[in-house]
Amino acid sequence: MSDLLAGLPAAQRELLSVAPPGRELAARPMLAQLSDLRTFGDGWVFERKLDGVRALAVRESGGEARLFSRSGQDLGGTYPELVEALTAQPCADFTVDGEVVALWRGRTDFARLQQRMGLTDPRRARATGVAVTYYLFDLLALDGFRTTRLPLRARKSLLRRALTFGEPLRLTPHRNEGGQDLLDQACAWGWEGLIAKRAQGRYVPRRSPDWLKLKCSRGQEFVIGGFTEPSGSRTGFGALLLGYHAHGRLRYAGKVGTGYTEAVLRRLSARLGELACGRSPFADAVRERRAHWVRPELVAEVAFTEWTRDGMLRHPRFLGLREDKDPREVVREEPPRR
Repeated sequence: MSDLLAGLPAAQRELLSVAPPGRELAARPMLAQLSDLRTFGDGWVFERKLDGVRALAVRESGGEARLFSRSGQDLGGTYPELVEALTAQPCADFTVDGEVVALWRGRTDFARLQQRMGLTDPRRARATGVAVTYYLFDLLALDGFRTTRLPLRARKSLLRRALTFGEPLRLTPHRNEGGQDLLDQACAWGWEGLIAKRAQGRYVPRRSPDWLKLKCSRGQEFVIGGFTEPSGSRTGFGALLLGYHAHGRLRYAGKVGTGYTEAVLRRLSARLGELACGRSPFADAVRERRAHWVRPELVAEVAFTEWTRDGMLRHPRFLGLREDKDPREVVREEPPRR
């Protein structure tokens, strides 16, 4: 046992256990619930909600680090500089959780990060010129021991001391107090929102009320099930047809026709062509003339103002593809009723 772990209080040392293989431990990350809660008592910490790609990193027995998406995809070729920085760590054995972002003028820029997403050739990834930063916020294993049963504060303290931080690796800062005022400040700074976490909570492999998403604006992932024909000078397609899973069916949520650059239209049109199919994947009737259907395998990040009474998106805007999300896990996100 390392000095860091040996220095934990006896009660916390008893919560440690032999870690399974890091790849297995990283396969089921903890996920946050959307929440409209704005008043918090003691026992919570607040982190910036980063607009990037979730990634878990594993290094074992001093070998080369590996980087995985939350759906299990190998991200080593997409972000080779992060793998190098993790492999160069003095700490030889760890599993960590965090978010990969592209920063632009101090803000996370998901559209900029899109230029790196999907690339698997390290040379092509570097050639984009898009610098990425890996914000680490949790520690799942250290020196062969599983740390997920430790309180969040203890895991954060171990993470801070176990790894060396400097570009492109950063430790995610947090505040010990928060609520509506802190969220208002975050929104004024152009952040996506906050993540509220129970300071004594464990790391569990599922979506949990111990982690809450507090968003500045509405937005979530949707499955792409089809597209419409372009009109006028538009190339590629007109709008994407979107849906979410509910009770084993893909429910139609409307279409999104804004937010695309010419380059995105070309790239996405090619992807859609590869997924073409002859029938609608939606359980609901889609009343769009000359609609084209695709296998529901792509996930889009979409911002919108609200849901209409008939369950459609109002004023949606395309933000980018989510290569790190399993389309089968996409559901309609609503704060739980209290």
